[in-house]
Order: sequence, then C-alpha cells, then structure tokens
Amino acid sequence: MTSATVYFLNGPNANLYGLDKSGTYGRESFVSIKKRCEDHAASLGLTVDFRQSNHEGTLVDWIQEAREKAEGIVINAAGLTYSSVPILDALLAFEGPIIEAHMSNIWKREPFRHHSYVSRAATGVIAGLGALGYELALTAVSRLIAEKAAR
Repeated sequence: MTSATVYFLNGPNANLYGLDKSGTYGRESFVSIKKRCEDHAASLGLTVDFRQSNHEGTLVDWIQEAREKAEGIVINAAGLTYSSVPILDALLAFEGPIIEAHMSNIWKREPFRHHSYVSRAATGVIAGLGALGYELALTAVSRLIAEKAAR
C-alpha cells in the first residue's frame, strides 16, 4: 500500500519563523519546523510535501495541484487567511480533509485575525500551539484520510 500524500502549505512570511524578535511564532526556524513535520509525517506513514510561498497565486496553484496529487491538505495561509477569497475558493474545490493550522492563537491577537476565510473550507483548525500544532495537524489529517479510505 502506498502512503497518502499531504500538501502542507505555508503562506507569506512563514519562512521567517524563528527570526521574529517578538517571539509570536516561537524561536524555532522554518527549516527546523519543516524537518519536524517531515519526520512526524513519516512516522504516520504519510508523504508530506511541505511548501511555502509569499504569493497568493502560487498557493492557489498548489491547492489546485493537490486535487490530483494529494489526499489531504494542511494549510497555514498566514496573512492571507484573513483576506483571500481565491484561496477559499480553491480549498472548497478540494475533496479531501483540510486542516487549518496557525502557530499563534489567532483569537488572542488583533481583531482582524478573528475571521478566517480558510476556516470556511477547513475540516478543523489548530492554533496557538506553535510547531507542535503543525505535528498535531498532520496527525489529524492522517486519521481523517484513513477514515475516508475506510468508508
């Protein structure tokens, strides 16, 4: 049996994790978080395609690509979470489970972050747990993929 593929998509500025002096996103680098996610995905029997872009259209293209190449999506659209109808529309066309993940607790931050377009398409949301939340998102999407396959 081949392993399920999950696209793990990160939006603008996620590549700067660990460099933020305020510590909002923790001290762990993006490269380190990517490695953690790849290792955790492997332990779950998943293949993870971990990507980051600062460009909305690129994220939309990847979500559309996932329709043919992935069984699930984990997404942290970062700042585009609060503004991107195109990302929402692309996610709504994806038929597998979608987990929205945020390093910080978006509901403890500025009011504009309390509304997520991504949530409209997401199966579930994990926020405020830093890199651990990314690993939990992979665990959740793995189980949801298995449940869908069992039906």
